[in-house]
Amino acid sequence: MENCRIENLYNLNETIAGRLFDGATYPWEVLPKIGSFILELGSTLSEEEYEKRGENVWIAKSAKVAPTAFINGPAIIGKNAEVRHCAFIRGNAIVGEGAVVGNSTELKNVVLFNKVQVPHYNYVGDSILGYKAHMGAGSITSNVKSDKKLVVVKDGANRMETGLKKFGAMIGDEVEVGCGSVLNPGTVIGPHSNIYPLSSVREVVPANSIYKKRGEVAEKYEE
Repeated sequence: MENCRIENLYNLNETIAGRLFDGATYPWEVLPKIGSFILELGSTLSEEEYEKRGENVWIAKSAKVAPTAFINGPAIIGKNAEVRHCAFIRGNAIVGEGAVVGNSTELKNVVLFNKVQVPHYNYVGDSILGYKAHMGAGSITSNVKSDKKLVVVKDGANRMETGLKKFGAMIGDEVEVGCGSVLNPGTVIGPHSNIYPLSSVREVVPANSIYKKRGEVAEKYEE
């Protein structure tokens, strides 16, 4: 399961939450810890750079938050981030520096690394999005299996039990997810990969890949 290891998916220098991953091998191991980590980190943030609004919500003074957005704590909105009209942040959310949370986008129990974009009608739950990852309009993470069983990560013939009922997607650095795609529970996408629009993904996609459909994954190459 080398494709799923934290160091093979993320640049931890591109998130305020780097210490959250201490001692973990796979990124989904930290999902149950996001809320308590925010409470710990929030109390240490500079009052010159961050303003505490409401209960356990820390927002960088340089961030732009639409008056129609709803942010429930615990949450941290990073420097120069943008939270647009009618965004719904349900809690346990870290929005990285320069990230965009778009109109009618919903977040729940997530870490968005710096410069992530979830700009149009996205649902992102129980997921981690790496540096500069982008989800196209209407693409979502599905975080609970229809049979409500615990999520298993599948990488070819390899299978790993996560012990988690709620697990959306682990999206590596600089991944592009096409419009209208569904990332099913247990999806892991390696860095620098592209997912075709209208895809249904439920597996591990290696780094530097183009996912066209199940069973048809091409390796990216430089021209």
